[in-house]
Amino acid sequence: MPAPIVLASGSGIRAQLLRNAGVPFSIEVARVDEEPLKSALLADGAKPRDIADALAEAKARCISTRHPGVLVIGCDQLLEFEAQLMSKPESPDMALTQLRNLRGRRHRLLSAAVVCRDGQPLWRHVGQVRLHMRAVTDGYLEGYVVRNWDSIRHAVGAYKLEEEGVRLFSAVEGDYFHVLGMPLLELLGFLMQQRVIEQ
Repeated sequence: MPAPIVLASGSGIRAQLLRNAGVPFSIEVARVDEEPLKSALLADGAKPRDIADALAEAKARCISTRHPGVLVIGCDQLLEFEAQLMSKPESPDMALTQLRNLRGRRHRLLSAAVVCRDGQPLWRHVGQVRLHMRAVTDGYLEGYVVRNWDSIRHAVGAYKLEEEGVRLFSAVEGDYFHVLGMPLLELLGFLMQQRVIEQ
């Protein structure tokens, strides 16, 4: 019987990735107030990679302390653009502004995962992807936001590459799973090494 695994995330795409890979797991969403933690780390001069890692660990640790012996997966994704971090858009206008800023330029996605057991981190990985957005027109961006707002409001940078957002890009350098918000191949390797899933 495999050891229990909990995904400390409400992300539908992360759950689908694990489900598609045949990983048995349950979901318990971590209630972590990310903004104060992110702000404190930025004030201390932390690098975006370290911030993504710390947020993923906070989520995994939060759930892990409640479930002895269980492997808990915490995840976080950040978008770095011109040395600044972008958050999920709070309104369609904010989404449009983010997309206008990104168009015709390159940015970086950081996708972190941390696995904890009994409140202690056992494994961590931060994957990175570089993306180049096409110089799309204002008209297309406006229509894109209107058509996709219900979905993209949950995404940093106001796009989802697994949906219509793929049309915004001319190049993606890196692992597609990292774009989706989980370093899946690396995580599966760890779970196999721990013998909680078969290999």
